[in-house]
Amino acid sequence: MTTVLLVDDEPLVRVGFGMVLDAQPDLQVVGQAGDGAAAVTLARDLRPDVVLMDVRMPVLDGVQATAQIVAAGLPSRVLVLTTFDLDEHAFSALRAGASGFLLKNTEPADLLAAIRTVARGDAVVSPRVTRRLLETFAAGLPSGATGRDTRLDVLTDREREVLGHVARGLSNAEIAAHLVLSELTVKTHVGRILAKTGLRDRTQAAVLAYEARLVTPG
Repeated sequence: MTTVLLVDDEPLVRVGFGMVLDAQPDLQVVGQAGDGAAAVTLARDLRPDVVLMDVRMPVLDGVQATAQIVAAGLPSRVLVLTTFDLDEHAFSALRAGASGFLLKNTEPADLLAAIRTVARGDAVVSPRVTRRLLETFAAGLPSGATGRDTRLDVLTDREREVLGHVARGLSNAEIAAHLVLSELTVKTHVGRILAKTGLRDRTQAAVLAYEARLVTPG
């Protein structure tokens, strides 16, 4: 059973998402919050597998709430909800530690698949959309937030190469075909990259790659 915390300042939105999720035998809504501060408190108390997080909310916005949940070392993975696919708030949430983002008008089937994917920690949600988001806003990162990152020093040349392809939105199968490797080998490389850098998932790896200028927009 995958447990989910719903966070949105509009009650009707929470009710709608809740009805979709509770109709699934493997998903359970364990709590709801109308602002970021309440979300952080409930995440600490309930320790859900996934937090479905709006970004624009009163008291504490979704970006700050995401940062606090990640900083607290909670097992919860944050899936951000946004109105626009190229949203600076969504980009900030990814940098703060969110595992992916979805549009609020996404189809129910895609929402359910995304929650299950994030809960497994297997892959980033909509990798190519995430890539477009990263490319759009990474270009405007201040110089002090980019440049050499010592976390890359522990990676082998092959792992850096794989990380670059992850940041470009390629799946394990696509990376395997491009580098003429087995998919299992690529999966092993990705696992080692995450372990060596202390990152939680592919989304965070992609953010690191852009911030460290391992890959550049365009």
